[in-house]
Amino acid sequence: MSETETVLRDDSVAAPSSNGHDLLRIEELVKHFPIKAGFFKRTIGQVRAVDGVSLNVKPGETLGVVGESGCGKTTLGRTIMKLVEPTSGKIVFDGQDITGFKRKQMRAIRRDVQIVFQDPYASLNPRMTVRDIVAEPLRIHDLYSRGEGNRRVEELLRTVGLSPEHANRFPHEFSGGQRQRIGVARASCSKATCRVRRTHRPAAAFGHGAGRRRKSARRRSRRSCLALEESIPSPVTSPRC
Repeated sequence: MSETETVLRDDSVAAPSSNGHDLLRIEELVKHFPIKAGFFKRTIGQVRAVDGVSLNVKPGETLGVVGESGCGKTTLGRTIMKLVEPTSGKIVFDGQDITGFKRKQMRAIRRDVQIVFQDPYASLNPRMTVRDIVAEPLRIHDLYSRGEGNRRVEELLRTVGLSPEHANRFPHEFSGGQRQRIGVARASCSKATCRVRRTHRPAAAFGHGAGRRRKSARRRSRRSCLALEESIPSPVTSPRC
């Protein structure tokens, strides 16, 4: 990753885990993309998107990775989530080495690790209502029952500053900040213990007052967050996970 990258840590709500290890630990993580050319598509070079990144996130802690556009933050997040396979390195979640996990094995891990994408509109299905979008992780992980599921969706919408009445609307009916809140609600639906959040302008993305609600909810739930940002937010006005 680029030398302009900065790491910011907020451990104001962090506490040692009961078994003494980090919730998330990355060791010398590398992701290179091959450059191919010619009729036989031979590899003539490598794009070094992520090159030897190490970090750790404790339970209840927020770790911010800040860097210029194109330095590899998105690839770092996708590699940690195993949406793309790492070239080398080690990914340890809750004491378990998940580096070599296959898709079926990762399904159980994703109950506890969720991602909030950078573009809120592109990550929301325009044909699904907000209720269906937010409840989707519950259905995937067999945690959804009709009565309890609906109550859980409405509770999450209130947590991110939306009304339960919004549950029956479609993504195109919301502003950009509201769509980002829907993405946060979806990532929180399965009670994940860690979130990977990729945003462009953290101070403006969620709307006025949303940061305080989200920080309060994070303190209560003791979730960890790895925030990948392109600009350093104001410590007074900007929201955190």
